[in-house]
Amino acid sequence: MLIQLTESDSQILECFPVLAQLRPHLKQENFLEQVQRQKQSGYQLSFLERDGQVLAVAGFCISECLAWGRFLYVYDLVVDEAVRSEGYGQNLFEWLMEFAKNHDCQQLHLDSGVQRFDAHRFYLRQRMNIASHHFSLNL
Repeated sequence: MLIQLTESDSQILECFPVLAQLRPHLKQENFLEQVQRQKQSGYQLSFLERDGQVLAVAGFCISECLAWGRFLYVYDLVVDEAVRSEGYGQNLFEWLMEFAKNHDCQQLHLDSGVQRFDAHRFYLRQRMNIASHHFSLNL
């Protein structure tokens, strides 16, 4: 098992099938361009692979704000549905925490859709707190 940041276009594209399970609105034909554009703003894509197959993916960035100081924000965290509950999410989450600590972050944050009960149970097992409500408005 190996966890690493994507370094090539081919690695980014190998993450698409797993990431699309979380973000089904994404289209493979513009996925690479979207990730490359986001990378220019600090987005990073990490993946867990075993035997050459991507099993889990996390998209995140490091930022800083007055409320939280320096933090790692997880935008995307997903394990291939065929191998969920086998510890891959735990491994990737621990890797994210270590990455955050190694980059002088004081906190790790993420939002999770209110309907994602399995994800909520996972985050609570990771000792995460439900710290706020996230509000949005389509424009």
